[in-house]
Amino acid sequence: MANRNFTLGIEQARTLDQQDVLSKFKDRFYPLSGNKIYMDGNSLGLASKDAEQALLKVMEVWKNEGILIWNADNGHYFNYGKNLGARVGKLLNAEANEVMITANTTLNIHQAIATFWKPTKERYKILVDDLNFPTDRYAIDSQIALKGMCIDEVIKIIPSQDGVFIDEQAVIEAMTEEVAVILLPSVLYRSSQLLDMERLTKEAHKRGIYIGFDLCHSIGAVAHDFKTVQPDFAIWCNYKYLSAGPGSTAGIYINQKHFDKQVGLAGWFGNKDETQFQLKHQFDQALDITAYQTGTPNIFSMAPLEGVMNIYEEAGMVNVRAKSLNLTAYMMYLIEERLGVYGYSYNNETEDSKRGGHVALVHDEAYRICLALKQHNFIPDYREPNVIRLAPIALYNSYEEVYKLIDTLELIGKNKEWNNFSNERAIVI
Repeated sequence: MANRNFTLGIEQARTLDQQDVLSKFKDRFYPLSGNKIYMDGNSLGLASKDAEQALLKVMEVWKNEGILIWNADNGHYFNYGKNLGARVGKLLNAEANEVMITANTTLNIHQAIATFWKPTKERYKILVDDLNFPTDRYAIDSQIALKGMCIDEVIKIIPSQDGVFIDEQAVIEAMTEEVAVILLPSVLYRSSQLLDMERLTKEAHKRGIYIGFDLCHSIGAVAHDFKTVQPDFAIWCNYKYLSAGPGSTAGIYINQKHFDKQVGLAGWFGNKDETQFQLKHQFDQALDITAYQTGTPNIFSMAPLEGVMNIYEEAGMVNVRAKSLNLTAYMMYLIEERLGVYGYSYNNETEDSKRGGHVALVHDEAYRICLALKQHNFIPDYREPNVIRLAPIALYNSYEEVYKLIDTLELIGKNKEWNNFSNERAIVI
């Protein structure tokens, strides 16, 4: 971890908050009821006033225009996915025509695999890791089954040696001649490890392999540079750091060099605009990212993202990333200095360039500590078997909130408050 000259005592936290160039954005988000402190923005971001206003605006347009909503504002809502994609694409440093807001994460994985995976006798395997979020495997396994192939013969898994991190060199060594496609997370959802996507992409392309990334746990927290990385595809959700609301429409990136490919899953909104309403039964594929849409866009699930992008564009992704790194570094410093004696540690890379936006706090009693934290009005996130994910979000969390969290974790540790709670798992943790 870079030396940031952190010190103990709440005075430094308050000084850092006074110096914070992003502190003004906290008022743009709605606080939770009961003065709860939210540390779960890596699972579902808080509601913002900007998101609310954007959603209410869509309601007004629908109320006033009916079917003519598709023509309103020069077709803004008809092209909503592409218009929003161009704005989100700036967070990736991608071209405006390479990003589409559409569908959900799992369906976009299906779309990407169906498009890029064309197995042959010589090149047919799909390379994955064993730590990625399960939905990625569910979609890939389904695509394999749809082709009548044996999942175990097609999937090539890179095992983690410690169950915490991915060894990038092991991934590269597994890029053998029978591998056709690779799908990896940009940031591991448990440990917050940030992969070197540029390195992995270059190695894949040297071997003629397509490579894509799941950005669910990095977009909005990490300043990506896809003009440098040049992956073939990427997918993500928009409800975590980007705070676009529960179940908000997801995103997909396709490198423009692949726009000549036949899209894997065709639908009428992937048709060229010029011929879409001719309603021909022959798909006339759009020649850019538009082709990767399927059905009619879910405008209500997209509108909050339009509002949130106003905040991101004002704040600047460079500033967001800088504060995110400093918040997590500060949290890890306090964990090291104050909580080790109570059995706490963390599964995080300490180097900034290898860390995403959350801290993976580890404790043998992690589940019950999560319950205790909620009783103390903190909202954390739990992941089996022993990880409490803590995400201080740059746009609405403060250094003082991080300090108070450590105070509470210390109190729980001193008093072994986890003994007051059952270890029986709830359906949603």
